Amino acid sequence: MQTSAIFPLFYLPPVGYFSHLKDFEADFLIEKEEHFVKQTYRNRAVVYSPNGPLDLIVPVLKGAKIHTKMKDVKISNDFDWQRLHWKSLESCYRNSAYFEYYEDEFFRFYEQKFDFLFDYNLEIMHWLLKQLKKNVVLKFTAEYVEEQDVAHDFRKRIHFKNPLNVSEFKPYFQVFDDRNGFIPNLSIVDLLFNQGPQSKLYI
Repeated sequence: MQTSAIFPLFYLPPVGYFSHLKDFEADFLIEKEEHFVKQTYRNRAVVYSPNGPLDLIVPVLKGAKIHTKMKDVKISNDFDWQRLHWKSLESCYRNSAYFEYYEDEFFRFYEQKFDFLFDYNLEIMHWLLKQLKKNVVLKFTAEYVEEQDVAHDFRKRIHFKNPLNVSEFKPYFQVFDDRNGFIPNLSIVDLLFNQGPQSKLYI
C-alpha cells in the first residue's frame, strides 16, 4: 500500500476522489496552505441533470482569486446560491432511490451559512466520509510545498478537464441514464443518492 499522499479539499468531490483516497486509508494529508485555484473542484461539483452534466459552483468573493490561501477564501453570499444548488439537486435526484434517505441531514449544508469555503468543504467532507463508513481522522498540511512526489500528489491531478479512463469506474444505475447513458466520475452525491449504503462497493 502506498503512503503519504496529499489531497486538495473539494466541494462535493467526484467519485474518483474517494477511489484514490481509499488507496491510502488514513495515511494522507489534506492541503490547507495552498493558494486558491480557480476553475477546479475546490468550489465546483458536477451532477447529473435531466439534460446531462450540470456544474454547481460555490461563488467566492472576487479578491479570493488572487493569491489567497484556500483556507482564507470567503464564500460570496450576495445571492442565494445555496437555494439554487438545493433546487438543482432536488430536480436531479428527487426521484433517485436514496435522496430522501439522506435529505434531512444533507439539507443543512444549504440552509446553514458558512463564511469560508474551506470550512464549508470540510464540514461536507466529514459528512460524506461518515456516509461511506470511513472512520478517518483528517490531518492537514502545515505549510505549502509545491514539489511533492507526483504519484502521491493529487492537488492538480484530480481535475474535471483531465481525460477520464472510463474503465476505472464501475457503472451503477443513474436516474437519467436512459437519456444520456452512464456518466462516470460525477459528484459522490450522485452515487450516494442512487446507491445509498451500497455506495462504498463502487469506489
